[in-house]
Amino acid sequence: MGVFSALSCRGLRFIQVLLQSLADGDRDENNPNLIRINVTKAYEQALKKYHGWIIQKIFHAALIAAPYRSNFLKALSKGEEVKDEDCLANVRLFLVNYTATVDAIYEMYTNLDAELDYTV
Repeated sequence: MGVFSALSCRGLRFIQVLLQSLADGDRDENNPNLIRINVTKAYEQALKKYHGWIIQKIFHAALIAAPYRSNFLKALSKGEEVKDEDCLANVRLFLVNYTATVDAIYEMYTNLDAELDYTV
């Protein structure tokens, strides 16, 4: 179980936290159509501890390129016009199995003493 596997696990966790944050309705009240707050939450919970200060600064600079919430939800709906709540209901359903799978992967690597603390 090499570095690639550890990086993949963290990427999966990032996606999980991002989608869960959206599904939970976390929003920046001043900019409700931005997902920066969701992306930041996912980064801080899933990736930040593995990055040095340079990568952390690059991440914060890259937040400017985060898509609008409406565009992101439309992309999740494969470009179809779907109400935000319908899309988020589908995200919640998806997260049930996705979260269980990511948790199982983390547990497997933990039990195998895989190197999940590799710092980039």
